Amino acid sequence: MSLSGFHSGASSTYTVSRLNREIRSILEQGFASIRLSGEISNFVAPASGHWYFSLKDDKAQIKAAMWRGNNRYCQYKPTNGAQVEVQARVSVYEPRGDYQLIVEKMEAAGEGLLKQQFDELKMRLAAEGLFSSVHKKPMPSQINKVGVITSATGAAIKDILTVLKRRAPQLEVIIYPAQVQGKEAHLQLIEKLTIANQRAEVDVLIIGRGGGSLEDMWCFNEEPLARAIFASQLPVISAVGHEIDTTISDYVADLRAATPSAAAELVSPDQMALQQQLMQYKRALHIQVQQAIKHTRHYCATLEQRLKLQHPENQLLQQQQRVDELSSRLSRAFLQMQSQRSSHLGLVKQRLSHQHPTRRLQDSTQQLQQLKNALIQAMQKQQQLRQNQLALYAARLDSVSPLNVLARGYSITSQQQSVIKSVAQVNTQQPLVTRLHDGEVHSHIVNIKPY
Repeated sequence: MSLSGFHSGASSTYTVSRLNREIRSILEQGFASIRLSGEISNFVAPASGHWYFSLKDDKAQIKAAMWRGNNRYCQYKPTNGAQVEVQARVSVYEPRGDYQLIVEKMEAAGEGLLKQQFDELKMRLAAEGLFSSVHKKPMPSQINKVGVITSATGAAIKDILTVLKRRAPQLEVIIYPAQVQGKEAHLQLIEKLTIANQRAEVDVLIIGRGGGSLEDMWCFNEEPLARAIFASQLPVISAVGHEIDTTISDYVADLRAATPSAAAELVSPDQMALQQQLMQYKRALHIQVQQAIKHTRHYCATLEQRLKLQHPENQLLQQQQRVDELSSRLSRAFLQMQSQRSSHLGLVKQRLSHQHPTRRLQDSTQQLQQLKNALIQAMQKQQQLRQNQLALYAARLDSVSPLNVLARGYSITSQQQSVIKSVAQVNTQQPLVTRLHDGEVHSHIVNIKPY
């Protein structure tokens, strides 16, 4: 690195402030973001909220500052002598000309590697779809039994039981005790998760622990545990650490709770809410019962009215009324018919008076004779036509008669009343009957000679 604009001559003379300013610019551009580790010393946290300290190793040290806007998100509380890893940029404190680190992130030494492993596993499992909402199992609409996988003596189980006792004392809690810290902890967690699924005795599982460092909670970042949670048939709620803590288990679980207490609240409806819901159900049931009673009463009234209308006495009265009506109509019809007949009889008498019976008899006799003659002629003509048709049909029938065919020299041979059409039909043990036009010939078979 070289200082731009640094030349010999009076015109290039720098002031101290200008020099520090340009050195600061060069350092901030050249070391915009670096990561380094070291031991904290001379740590000071004034009322302003900023942190000032030195970062050193066994051969050198450098001053550092971490502004309040950055350290408020730091989960690690630095102390003198602590080994840390920081992400910082190099700058210069111009009034004194001291170059220093402006720290943006800080974590305990060793957590940097764990954080890197965490990020790599998170990205890989996300790419496989283990975090996808498509695979998230919904929480049961009604929860009666809750399973908790955590330390039997930790603060998490105490918080969960306290919340459940206050909000939903009717819920049954089954504890699957397991270690929640240490190298083998994730294996115990997987074992308890497997047992809970095999027994299938709870509606939902809560898995988690109280707060701690990244190393303390690392068992919840193990890949085998993440895959076991993903494969669980029971819905799983992850409740690890405090609200700002996140683990791989939080991402892969069906639901994430900020704390164990929050998980207990998620699975336990508040008693007041249950009472309000019960009152709503009671009011709705009362309304439905009232409507059902009203409907039944209306239906009964309808049936009663129909029964009255169909009572035998009413039916009999209606039938009597019908008989009276028909009798009246019959009387009117009879009188009308008598009137019509009287009128017709008067008309006939009047016509008879104009036409003498003897004359009518003569005319009728003559007309009858004419009709008789016409009928005789028609019958004779029809008889002749039928005779001609009969003769024609007889000639046609005679032309196709089997007797005429036999008269021309043909015959019909049969055996057991079946006409023989092929030598294959002949039975040598039975006689043959041959029909000619003038009689039958009975014969026995001596030999069969097929063509």
